[in-house]
Amino acid sequence: MKLSGRGRGCCAGGSRERGPPPRSPFVHQLRFSPLEKAKIAFMTLTLFPIRLFFAAFMMLLAWPFAFIASMGSDEQELEKPLSWWRKVVDILLKAIMRMMWLAGGFHWINVKGRRALPAEAAILTVAPHSSYFDAIPVTMTFASIVMKAESKDIPVWGTLIKYIRPVFVSRADQDSRRKTVEEIKRRAQSGGKWPQIMIFPEGTCTNRSCLITFKPGAFIPGVPVQPVVLRYPNKLDTITWTWQGPGAALGVSVTDYTFEDCQLALAEGQLRLPSDTCLLEFAKLVRSLGLKLETLEDDLDKYAASAMKMKKEKVDLKEFSAYLEFPVSQTLESMFALFDENEDGVIDIREFVVALSVVCKPSKTLETIQLAFQLYQSEGGTVTEEDLACILKTAMGVSQIDVTHLFRAVDEEEKGKITYDDFYTFAVLHPHFAEDYLYADQMGAESGLETSSLSAPNGICTDFSPDSSGDRRKPLQKKLN
Repeated sequence: MKLSGRGRGCCAGGSRERGPPPRSPFVHQLRFSPLEKAKIAFMTLTLFPIRLFFAAFMMLLAWPFAFIASMGSDEQELEKPLSWWRKVVDILLKAIMRMMWLAGGFHWINVKGRRALPAEAAILTVAPHSSYFDAIPVTMTFASIVMKAESKDIPVWGTLIKYIRPVFVSRADQDSRRKTVEEIKRRAQSGGKWPQIMIFPEGTCTNRSCLITFKPGAFIPGVPVQPVVLRYPNKLDTITWTWQGPGAALGVSVTDYTFEDCQLALAEGQLRLPSDTCLLEFAKLVRSLGLKLETLEDDLDKYAASAMKMKKEKVDLKEFSAYLEFPVSQTLESMFALFDENEDGVIDIREFVVALSVVCKPSKTLETIQLAFQLYQSEGGTVTEEDLACILKTAMGVSQIDVTHLFRAVDEEEKGKITYDDFYTFAVLHPHFAEDYLYADQMGAESGLETSSLSAPNGICTDFSPDSSGDRRKPLQKKLN
């Protein structure tokens, strides 16, 4: 699989080296010093109960106002301009909610820029999403949000939720997603009659190291949106809840990786993917092509069976299209280019099957290698060192890798060929064979190899937290040209 325009297919040498496995934007680690731990223990016993009591009191104080204001409201009334008493209730509730956040430690909340009017931008897109504290802009604006229908039945909190007139999503309704989109469109296209809708387009929480790919929901109505960026300048990040265990116009970096991509990159298999792997690009192309995750294993079996019949035969783009039963498209051409070993217009279909197996079962390393052995083995059921190199390069999505030490360790009898049973027995005895034999030279200080040149500190995307260095403004390096 090619890493750049100069790189070749999986069996050919490339100019880039492997870097350490990437850190996920969906994981957040905290390390406290002894002094910080002592402070936490002291504050937990003294200040925390007071803050918790005060915050709970403010929420209970807000409840009767929200309850009275939402009594007897029908849809027609909600689309009318607010009455004078409802405006007073809004001001009181915003003040009460601000006091609640003050009790929670948010003494200052800085707002830069002007909030657009509902007629100017019906939708507010807020990112990055990292914590339940992201509800602060909701209580400051009383914009509507998308919430699961069960939330309205929560005592006290449910009444406050209903007050902001959210778009409720019912998980029991199979048509819920379609109905939600239709309701968002109806409100967004009402010409400012409804309150603005606040949407977190990432669809999940991250550690704020980057913006992951946005879901399309906020943009389907086809109306202007106002982007809002959230920052927490705390010296110690106790805000983020993506814990380990428990760009663009906004001046923040972006990445085109999604949650599924990062799951692939950090899968707990025996082959950890390097930071410059092409498999992330391949996974995106697989989704863009229309291969469904829920049927991917069945598709894999079908493609593997066809590849075994073809053996070592290479195919061109037209034959690749027929093999996948997809018409030739730009996405298909991009996928084909990943495996174009010598840029001569033909690919080894076995590489595609191995890569698809990794994407389909990222944590099941040995299952992928077993399938690869079936594709590459001779009639005697063996593979050579060259075959193993091609298998592992494809399984790791890199252009070059030294498997000599690993092959010799598996080939104890020095036959120059190994079976899958040989490899499996070795892998059981050496569960960390990747670190011991494939990454060993990379880990050593005297290896003389350069690691990946990605400027991103976490290997996937650039950190855009307030304490980031100037490197955060550098554009992300593309995996492919």
